[in-house]
Amino acid sequence: MFKNPFSFEGRIRRLEYGLSYLIYFAVAVFIGLILGLLSFDEQSANMLLFLLLLPAIYFVIAQGAKRCHDRGNSGWWQLIPFYGFVMMFGEGDTFENEYGQNPKNPDNEIVDPFAIKTANDQD
Repeated sequence: MFKNPFSFEGRIRRLEYGLSYLIYFAVAVFIGLILGLLSFDEQSANMLLFLLLLPAIYFVIAQGAKRCHDRGNSGWWQLIPFYGFVMMFGEGDTFENEYGQNPKNPDNEIVDPFAIKTANDQD
């Protein structure tokens, strides 16, 4: 999870996408609280908040693009209002698409959760 988080290439699952937003929110709240404790005028605090959040904003946009890729769409689809809910709760493509392999099952194998591994099984 979180391999190349600032890259716009590849695919990610719903869990990583949701965690990305939680991380962004936590960072934004932390920076906001720190700036609130320090004495700045409002305009300076807002500018400093924006500058400090730029890497986090880039991170969330990159993660959103990869989530769009998992659904078989271009990263630009995240600009559609409320499409974030579709990305959060909708399934991704089951098999490999033009953006890469399925992150849920990279080998595209049928997985038997009840299979018992024996000493003769090879990885």
